[in-house]
Amino acid sequence: MRLSSLTLVLFAVTALAGCTFKGVPDPQVSTRDVDWMAQVPTAQEEPRNGRYLLDDPTGEKPGTIVVDTKERFLYYVLPGKKVIRYGVAVGDEAYGWTGTSRIARKAEWPDWNPPPEMKVRWPHVRFTKGGPENPLGARALYLYEGNKDTLYRIHGTNEPEKIGLAVSSGCIRMRNIDVVDLYNRADVNATVIVR
Repeated sequence: MRLSSLTLVLFAVTALAGCTFKGVPDPQVSTRDVDWMAQVPTAQEEPRNGRYLLDDPTGEKPGTIVVDTKERFLYYVLPGKKVIRYGVAVGDEAYGWTGTSRIARKAEWPDWNPPPEMKVRWPHVRFTKGGPENPLGARALYLYEGNKDTLYRIHGTNEPEKIGLAVSSGCIRMRNIDVVDLYNRADVNATVIVR
């Protein structure tokens, strides 16, 4: 290794040593969750998409969810100027959205009934009962603006390899274990800000 390469490696190691990333333990899950999540294909997890406790970069009040669509992170704001950061998949360029909404309801292993406009784009999509084959995964948080369903969700996925990408039809996808963690923390009526 040449001296300049060694210098770059030492600089990178020193810079990373100053990061304050602290992993967050997995939530407790039911036997059904364990069984069904085991049936979802696994993917090589990128360390940047892990679940970490960090200093709050959002400035929002505790209990708020902030989605950074450019960086592809979801932040759950905690007291004490801390957040839990999760890696997410977001809407691709044609289907992405931004705005403020609220969680109107939450569901475990929800059924999925694709909206009519999605059925027009992809005629092969169909109603799917909750379970390992379902694209909504282990949990779903339903986003409303006022009393109107936006048709967007924060949900698990049966395609964990796509976390960190812009690939959805506007929904925010999370690893199943991460959406269970968020589901357990977030209240109905919590504010969700998508930037």
